[in-house]
Amino acid sequence: MISVERYTGTPKLMPLAGGLGILGLVLTAVGAFIGGEEGARAASHSYLIAFVYWVGISVAALLMVAIFHTAKAKWMTVLRRAMETMAISVPIFALLFVGVALGLKHLYPWVPGADARLLEGFNEVELEHLSHKQHGYLNVPFFAVRQLIYFGVWTFVSHRLHSWSTRQDEVGELALTVKARMFSPGSLPFLALTITFAAFDWMMSLTPLWQSTIFGVYYFAGSFLAAFCVLTIVTVNAQGKDLYGNLVTPAHFHNLGKLMLAFTAFWAYIGFSQFMLIWIANIPEEAPWYNLRIFGGWRNMSIAIFFLHFLLPFGILLSRNLKLQPRKLAVVAVYLLVIHAVDLYWLIWPAFNQSGPSFHWTLITAFVGVGGTSVAFALYRIRGKYTVPVKDPYISESLRYVQP
Repeated sequence: MISVERYTGTPKLMPLAGGLGILGLVLTAVGAFIGGEEGARAASHSYLIAFVYWVGISVAALLMVAIFHTAKAKWMTVLRRAMETMAISVPIFALLFVGVALGLKHLYPWVPGADARLLEGFNEVELEHLSHKQHGYLNVPFFAVRQLIYFGVWTFVSHRLHSWSTRQDEVGELALTVKARMFSPGSLPFLALTITFAAFDWMMSLTPLWQSTIFGVYYFAGSFLAAFCVLTIVTVNAQGKDLYGNLVTPAHFHNLGKLMLAFTAFWAYIGFSQFMLIWIANIPEEAPWYNLRIFGGWRNMSIAIFFLHFLLPFGILLSRNLKLQPRKLAVVAVYLLVIHAVDLYWLIWPAFNQSGPSFHWTLITAFVGVGGTSVAFALYRIRGKYTVPVKDPYISESLRYVQP
């Protein structure tokens, strides 16, 4: 067993995050009520961007934990508790989803009583298709049932993996590692399918006539990248009493940098594949989604995302020396988290304003509200626990890890 103490909480961090979170949520609600119909639409779209940003990171971390158990990876054992903590925050998002539910009629044209502006541009044939052909899937009761399934699966899997891991800290049973490694492969299909269909429900159905079977992969590719960025930043700053950062070696950071590079490229590959197939097919229901972003007021942002989300970080992360310098790698991680938020804005905000990028102050309050609340909840869940799986049978091997 390694010599570390239980995490007792970083002074003021949890109250600060929680306070900012509550303040942000309250201000977003105020923005929805005092701004009339336009303010309600803006606040609803702002909240959706913040929600899919933060929940995507949490679910991606859960997938990472399950994947590493499935692959029997040993090098990341020292980092696993941080990933488990990110994943165990899933239940708070089930509560935060209430904010999305309250704004359904301001977000989705398929919701009964939807804002009239959401139906602008639909002709009679399209409205007929929306009302009858897609109603079997896009209806509020079934939408609600699907959300229960998503959060139920995520909560169950995250709880099982986290509880086995923390219990092993107390009893040191090898059987708990075996359980996690047997459970994880079976959970992966359910995790992958639920995050895919969640992306369809939350974002793709903003434009219900548009279809892309790869859209869910695009979403969790970006979320995976963001999760590795958060893990890098947290690890760099986890220095001090009761924290695990001092145990992490440059070799671990090198691997995190390689994973950031890999998912930067994977995100670009999926994004280009989706664009190429839809643009070549030129189907009337699908091409307008890209037409809006390429030839309208969103064109400059579309070009910027290609350079800023792919070419620039890809070139930077090719450097081996940078990946061996934690502080510099953390700076790149912060940048990628910002550009990931811009990417989600590019996906969602055109449903609110087709003419081009615009700003509404609830974009900031919603982001801080959802993010602060989820961070506070994650810190609450880790209090009293070790920040490293101290009795994992492979922790010593992880601490001695060197590049092969």
